Amino acid sequence: LLLEVVNEHNDKIYTTSWDAKEFGKLFLEQLQSRNLLFGELLTEFSKLIDFSDKKIIQRAAAVQALCCTHLEAGDGNHIDFQNFSSTALWYQQEILSLVMRVYCEDQLMDDLVGSNDSYYVEYVPSAIQDATKCKKDIEEKKITPSAQRAQSFEKLIAFLVDGLQEGGDYDVQGPVLKPLQSLFNKMFIRRGQTAVSVIGDMTRATLLVKNEKDLRVIVKRIEEAFPSIHGKEFQGPSEVGVDTFLHQVFKMKKVPESDIIPYRFKANSSQKKKMDKGEPPLYYNFNFFDGIPEYHRVGTTEMFVAFELQIGLEAEVNGLRGDHVSYEEGRILNAQPLLKAYKDVHEKSSESHVSTTAVPSSLTEKSESQDDMKLIAAVLEGNFSNCRYRALGQMEIDGEGTAPISPKRLCLNNKRLNIWAGQNKAVILDGPFELDPSRRYSVDSMGLNMATRICGISVGLFAYFGPYVVQISALFLGYNRKEEEVSLIKPGVNFLTMESISMLPPQCDGVVLVAWGETPYYDEKESKWKMHTLTELKESDYHGMKLVLNQYEELTE
Repeated sequence: LLLEVVNEHNDKIYTTSWDAKEFGKLFLEQLQSRNLLFGELLTEFSKLIDFSDKKIIQRAAAVQALCCTHLEAGDGNHIDFQNFSSTALWYQQEILSLVMRVYCEDQLMDDLVGSNDSYYVEYVPSAIQDATKCKKDIEEKKITPSAQRAQSFEKLIAFLVDGLQEGGDYDVQGPVLKPLQSLFNKMFIRRGQTAVSVIGDMTRATLLVKNEKDLRVIVKRIEEAFPSIHGKEFQGPSEVGVDTFLHQVFKMKKVPESDIIPYRFKANSSQKKKMDKGEPPLYYNFNFFDGIPEYHRVGTTEMFVAFELQIGLEAEVNGLRGDHVSYEEGRILNAQPLLKAYKDVHEKSSESHVSTTAVPSSLTEKSESQDDMKLIAAVLEGNFSNCRYRALGQMEIDGEGTAPISPKRLCLNNKRLNIWAGQNKAVILDGPFELDPSRRYSVDSMGLNMATRICGISVGLFAYFGPYVVQISALFLGYNRKEEEVSLIKPGVNFLTMESISMLPPQCDGVVLVAWGETPYYDEKESKWKMHTLTELKESDYHGMKLVLNQYEELTE
């Protein structure tokens, strides 16, 4: 992919309104930034588990992700990861891309209405800024969430503490953003354990209540307002299926005067002993989505993002804080048994300092395990395919435009678009085009034609996902654009995500082309700059689109 991109793709990609780079150069810059970032994150991870060989960690984590149901380490056997040359670049990029997207989507929510000095807003898709933003924040050790996120916590707490006084009856700690390193550690070790995960504490705050009576008032308020989420086991997307999960969340009740969607309220795990004695808990976790169940997919990994307010009696919470241990070595290695087996063997071997000491046999020494070794080598090199699907040929969709309407469905992975749509700054350019939800689809190519005088807006392809949509690709139409033709995806490369495969979500029954932003023009009569409406733009300057999809059917065996 690297050689192909550098040699063959010279499409201009706008990273700001005025700055455009050839995709090949942008790809190399992004790859360099990602590799530097990955190196920093992996170094800290290796210190956490007290194991310095980072190549072994990379190999073990990648194999664990795809082979965990097939390979086992135990009874003195281990996989000798030294025997493999590849360090699974595909896995490194997949995890890092997901970490950056999950982190940055919420952190870039504040660029919505411009600044006090200028009304100007950057409508460039936020994913273009991920690597730069992450590098900057990790250097600054940033834990401050976006103002948008802080406001959601303020609304939730205001609802819960109605009638109580801050400082006298309660205090609030946070909200605090999950650091990039913590997010990386969590994804790096947990991937592959479940089909789809929910990060329930991307941003966390703590409501410290001074006396138990007031705590009981707050708990009762939650139980009465949201009886369906209290005390019940949370049925996440892995248990009920992603499509069912999305429809359930779509129908959930919101906190009054907000877009907060509570989905779980339970006693903190530290309260188990109290509850076993029949005593009421003094510490709770309240998890919620904000407006939508934010969702990201990179490669084969899917992740939902949510937020957490911890609610507890101040004395109880402060007493427990000293006992909390975040991802320490034992917990990490329990989630990575293949790495643990290798580490244990080599620690014992180095401790003995005796060359004649018997070392437990590795799987590489067992002739009956040659198929396993081929499997491991293929996984590390990225030479594997999904055999669940059979190709059915291509489907072509030609669009010529539709009546100008604002998008009605909320987007799960472009949250700023949802706000701009409410401000009449977004419009459907083409579609929706119906698809067969029993089939799977990937995008082979996607292009459109827009008059070169149009600038200052982004255009994106979106796919229906349950009652929502997800962004598949998008590009910004910057100033001084020379060509009417704009390609979002070409065979083998998505110009936004920089992935080679652009899958539509499962059970997708439609796709739509959306534009958002504002395009300026100079009014000669009034001698000032004004903004075209997107409706005007659509009718006069949009000249059609062409989408080519690869179709697949799922095999029963």
